[in-house]
Parts: sequence; C-alpha cells; structure tokens
Amino acid sequence: MTQFKTVGVAGSGTMGCGIAIVAARAGFVTRVYDTRQDALDRARKQTESFLKKSAERGKIPTDAVPEIMSRWHSTTKLEELADCDVVIEAVFEDLSVKHQLFSALDKICPPQTLFASNTSTISITEIAGGSGRADRFVGMHFCLPAQLMKLIEMSPGLNTSEEAFARAWSFAEALGQKPVKTQDTPGFILNYFLIPFNNDAIRLVEQGVAEAADIDKAIKTALGYPMGPMELLDLVGMDTQRLLCEAMYGLTHEPRAACPPLVRRMIAAGWLGKKTGRGFHTYDNTKMFGA
Repeated sequence: MTQFKTVGVAGSGTMGCGIAIVAARAGFVTRVYDTRQDALDRARKQTESFLKKSAERGKIPTDAVPEIMSRWHSTTKLEELADCDVVIEAVFEDLSVKHQLFSALDKICPPQTLFASNTSTISITEIAGGSGRADRFVGMHFCLPAQLMKLIEMSPGLNTSEEAFARAWSFAEALGQKPVKTQDTPGFILNYFLIPFNNDAIRLVEQGVAEAADIDKAIKTALGYPMGPMELLDLVGMDTQRLLCEAMYGLTHEPRAACPPLVRRMIAAGWLGKKTGRGFHTYDNTKMFGA
C-alpha cells in the first residue's frame, strides 16, 4: 500500500485550515492551496495560534510548535500540489467549483495521487465524475472542528476502487483520526441529522420561542452536547450554513433542510458568526476554535 508523505489541502477556510493542522501535526508535509494570499496568511496565523495554545494546555510539547509549522506550506499556485500523495478538497459546496478544481488537479498530479473531498452534502460519485480519476476518489468528511474532533466519515463513490478506499482508510488512521464507513448518500451520517436539527434551532430564534443563549444552554445541559447549536452555527458560519442547506435541500427536498430566512438576513447584515465577530452570539476573539 502506497505510503503517504505529502498532503495537499485545497481551501484554507475553517475546514481546510483544521484539516491542514491535523495533517501537519501527524507528521505529514502539508501544502495548503488557496487562490487568495490573505486567506492563506490568516490560516497560517490561526494555525500557529492554535498550536501555541495546545502547547500551553500541555496537549503537545512546546518545541513541537515550530517543528509542525515547518511542515505547513502555503501556495496560490495549484501546480505546487503536484508532489502530493493525496489532495483533500475543502472548498465551497458547489459541484461546478469542485469539478473545475479536480479537473485541473488531474492534469497536474501523477496517477497515483489519491483525490478526496471533504464535502458534507454533495454526492461523492458526482464530484468524482468530474475528477478524471473516479476510481481513485474518496469522500473524507472531517468533523468540525477538524483539529479537535477525531471523526472522519469515509465514503466510496460508485466507481471508487477497493484499493483506493483501503489506502484512504489507512491514511485516515495515520492522521490519528477515527474513520467510519458511510454510503454515498446526502449528508452521510452527521449532516443527515445535523442540518435539519440546526435549522430547527434557527427557527426557534426566528419565531421568538427562545433566545440563542438559552437554546444552547438547554441543549448542552439536557442532552450533554459539548457545544450548543447556535455556537456551532457561529463556528461554521452563516454563509456556509446557507450553502449546506441549499445543497441538502436540492438533493432531498426535505422541508427541514431548506435555508431559514433568518440565515439570509444575517448574511446580508454581515453577521456570519465568529469570523466576523457576530452571529447568534457576539465575539471579542475571532480566532479559530480552540485557539
């Protein structure tokens, strides 16, 4: 089985940044690609801040921080992912955007490079169909926040080879994560439940049933969740929640998956969540979760 040494992460947003932390922390040379240099600079700053906080909490040795950061490389040139053994996509939930990315990567990366998508709603088979290597394509959905949560939902497409899926599973374990196998169905396991659940929580606020803080307190206290739904939504971002809803509703036509109007109003107001300092809650610290 091919040994993985270099990992490419396409996209340096919340999920891409978290996945890159996981890869670099596990000892892999990690190349983070984005079209915007300012996004890459922000991701690197967030990564270093997270690792320093991890060291302060005794999660990693202090001298591990510069060592991990030495494996973390950023680029705005897709060609610099050519030496990667696996490329994990973490861009917008838009099928055409993903197809364009993977089509370009297929021309750059050697045949043995494994392609993976962190999509949480779009069919792996559909994304793989535009990749040029559907037999070497796997769904790897990391659980948010990736740098703290261990779960990866592993989904083969209809054309994914058994050998490619086994390689991807081995890689997930080498990352120090806990993979579970799911079928290529909308939302897989987590988002099948989570998107409608979070939308229900949004509608409680929308209808004036309860304040966001009280909903979070109720869920955490009674159900034992470490994070309330409104806190999680602020971490995910309203812009991302809208895309998730649109993708999930487009596939299932499940009414509970439809994007609540409040989300669109919050986006228009610039209340995207923690990254803008205001969502359902307000934040003085806009650093990534755990930093």
